[in-house]
Order: sequence, then C-alpha cells, then structure tokens
Amino acid sequence: MLLFQLLGVVVLLVFGGLNLGAGGVDALGDAVAIAILQGFFYVGMVLGPLVAARKGRGLVAEFALRFRWWDVPLGFVAGPVVQLGVVLLYLPFSGLLDREELGEPARQLARTADDTVGVIALAVVVVLCAPLVEELFFRGLLLGALRKRGLSDWPAVLVSSAVFGVAHFQPLQLPALFAFGVVSAWLVLRTGRLGPSIFMHMSFNGITMLALYLSGDLG
Repeated sequence: MLLFQLLGVVVLLVFGGLNLGAGGVDALGDAVAIAILQGFFYVGMVLGPLVAARKGRGLVAEFALRFRWWDVPLGFVAGPVVQLGVVLLYLPFSGLLDREELGEPARQLARTADDTVGVIALAVVVVLCAPLVEELFFRGLLLGALRKRGLSDWPAVLVSSAVFGVAHFQPLQLPALFAFGVVSAWLVLRTGRLGPSIFMHMSFNGITMLALYLSGDLG
C-alpha cells in the first residue's frame, strides 16, 4: 500500500516539475495561481501520510508529528546555521558556478508576486505549507518507512534526503537540498519528533523570502 502511495506522489511531482520547468511559472504569471497549483501538489503529498496514519496509530504516533515549545527556538536557530552551511558548501566552486544562476529559481518564483495578495499567498505556501507538508512526507513518511523496512538510520537519512533533493527538480541546487535534508532528518532522529525540522524549514524558507524582499525581487 505504501509503495502505491509513494508512486502516486512521485508521478504528481514529476508532472509538476515538468510543468514548471517548461515555463509553467511564466505561463501562470501570478503567485496566487501558483499557490493554488502548489496546493494540489501538497494534497497529493499529504495523502500518503494521512492514509497510512488512518491504518496505523495516527499522525502523532506513526510519524512523530509532535511539538515542544523549545522546537521553535531550536528550529529558528538551525535555519540560519544551515543557510550559512549552504553558502560554505558552494564556496569552493565559486569560480565554476554563477551565483545568479544558483538563485534564479527562487527569484523567478518571487517575481510572480507583484502585489500584496501575491506576496501573502507565496509566503503562506513557502513559509508555512511547504515546511509542514514536506517534513511530514519526507521525514515522517519516507524516512520512517525506510527504517521500518530494515535500513539503519544513516542509510535511511541519505536515501530520504536524496529523494527530497531530486523531487525539487533543481540540479544546481541539489547539493544544498540534499544537505538540508540530511540535517532535517538528523534532527528528527535526534529528537524523535518532527517539530524541530518543521520550524527549521520555516526559518530557512523565511530567510530566503526576506532576502528576496530586501533585494527587490519580491513584491
């Protein structure tokens, strides 16, 4: 059953990636429309955990969807640290990679928000929805499923992080996405819950949105 859930989400993500990669963002040209489209993707991603939770012990017990008050400061400190780590990760290749090209996917998405409503819609998707849904799927469902099927902790972390990176369809950003996935999965294993990774994800994405706003690419 889980295999079919994962396959369905992968097909959905491939369709979405091809659509956006073929100019879907420019074709839509509106952050609200993109938020709605992304919402459909997230519905597909969350169906797997919801169905599995219904057949199992629920979201809390099955996927460690738990929070503690200190998850907020922990996550909000970890987000900037990982942002700095991403910068250092690419530093040895600064002569080979174009920094503008590395940030282009985020800027392209940000430019679709040309009014207040668009900025709010984009912020809701990027800062609130994406961290919750992606952590629930990749670190809750996928990481947990790999461990239950016999993989030890670190192989499961590496595999789930690789899938997380590939699912974003951004080849140049793949090393950063993979590294982010490793840190997020490590937090889940270390704490036994999704709370810290969700707030770290929110912080990471929020910093990106703030940087885009300050640079004039957003709003």
